Amino acid sequence: MRGFAILLGFQLLGSFMERVLHIPLPGNVIGLILCLCALWLGFLKLEWIEQTSALLLKHMMLFFAPIIAGTIVFIPLIRQEWPSIVATLFISTMIVVVVTGWIAQRWTHPRQEQEQLR
Repeated sequence: MRGFAILLGFQLLGSFMERVLHIPLPGNVIGLILCLCALWLGFLKLEWIEQTSALLLKHMMLFFAPIIAGTIVFIPLIRQEWPSIVATLFISTMIVVVVTGWIAQRWTHPRQEQEQLR
């Protein structure tokens, strides 16, 4: 039960910060970042939230059910715009793959690039 309270506290703190400080991120994302920082800095022990987090992850699909069901409302629009939707998904995925590969390559082989520059 303590894990739920801790995670809920971070989520509420994130929502509060979003509204008060006008941070352009959703409150739950800010709360997640704060939770991660607390874990890194040692203010929060993983054991305190591990069981609760595992339970939430196990049942994560339940949290997406309303969004998936709500998509039914947009089926006519999806049918009309499917080529642009598919093209956007494909192009954005390719951009993410290429940029991720480029960054991973630079991080894993930094000396090779320095030697090429000489």
